[in-house]
Amino acid sequence: MGPTPLALGIDLGTSGLRVALIPAHDAPPSRALAEEAAPYPRSFTEPLGWQEGLVGLMQRLPAALRRRIQAVAVDGTSGTLLLCRNDGSLGTGHLAQALPYHQACPDQGPAAEALAVSGPAAGASGSLARALALLKRAGSSEQPGPWLLRHQADWLMGWLLGDWRWGEEGNNVRLGWDLQRQRWQGTIADQPWQGALPMIRPSGAVLGPLAASAATALDLPADCLVVAGSTDANAAVLAAQPGEHDGVSVLGTTLVLKQWHDAPISAPGVSSHRLGGRWLVGGASNAGGGVLRRFFSDEQLTELSRQLDPERPSGLHLRPLPAPGERFPVDDPLLEPVLGPRPVSDALYLQGLLEGLATIEAAGWQRLQELGARPIQRVISLGGGAVNPQWRRLRERRLGIPVISKPRCSAALGMARLAASALPSRP
Repeated sequence: MGPTPLALGIDLGTSGLRVALIPAHDAPPSRALAEEAAPYPRSFTEPLGWQEGLVGLMQRLPAALRRRIQAVAVDGTSGTLLLCRNDGSLGTGHLAQALPYHQACPDQGPAAEALAVSGPAAGASGSLARALALLKRAGSSEQPGPWLLRHQADWLMGWLLGDWRWGEEGNNVRLGWDLQRQRWQGTIADQPWQGALPMIRPSGAVLGPLAASAATALDLPADCLVVAGSTDANAAVLAAQPGEHDGVSVLGTTLVLKQWHDAPISAPGVSSHRLGGRWLVGGASNAGGGVLRRFFSDEQLTELSRQLDPERPSGLHLRPLPAPGERFPVDDPLLEPVLGPRPVSDALYLQGLLEGLATIEAAGWQRLQELGARPIQRVISLGGGAVNPQWRRLRERRLGIPVISKPRCSAALGMARLAASALPSRP
């Protein structure tokens, strides 16, 4: 019997890429066999940087491990959308740029709502509004099409396959894909640009082997299978493996909340995804760790956090949004940040920001309960913010339930588990 096959998970986050390797047929491990991370070599909105970053990151993995990889799955930031041609190539200038998940398009919000009627695509903050904005750009350009609308993970998945037809279902919920009815919502499929929409495949579906060009660039076996992935938040949940009464908070550049539910929930700013035959509901705020890094370095965050007393409130009432606009727990593209007044003490200001994030998190869990989700009894924290014990305690006080941290449960690990599930078991 030869060496155990390996499964590769690729995570395209806001601040960079991460890859994780796990044995394909062992019990799901709590840690990866190998894991590497790096920032994007270009701006986040430049898709070629996602591809170049992955090629560079894979070179860090030992060649002996790369030769054993038999399946790969990709996750990406939910809602980051771009235009590409049938061969995956990009336009030039502004048509070469992706619209990031946090960029609302208020001028396209009414049109998106008219097309999708309801759900996360119906509004200025969804991918559908960004799609309309992108198509408007293309229409006013002399650059040749035809154009495809693809999310971040789907575009990179297309490069792996050498085939850009496909879109994974979870990544396309904000574009208007109806998971229950397995069709596009409202009148989306009736539009003259409907040919730009992807052919949807379920998360975990095997799409085919690597394209020869991708296998060569990544130094992977030619028979390595490409598996339809998921969103970055869903991937993190797969890594954490929460119970029925757990909530999962991903404390990254943005704040994402997820929990299991018996049925999907349709409401502005709320997403419902099907994962392993179950429904995962939640939402993503524009607030998160990205706001903290506007004011403090990682070293300052560590040092100032040690000075906090989570048992004594700061008295500040901040709304730490990075810019006007919020997606969840309220869907308001014009909601203003509240970042002041700033006290003389940096530690006190950091505490006020963390308290503001805890308030947004509490409102998020409350919003899900109002929409029918069961009350959670525990929160599992993932992402970079999960390593901060003072923030954890502030959140426990605000939420009134235990908060545990699992910072090593990365989205890349979740994608590696999904990729491994697509491989046949050993005899």
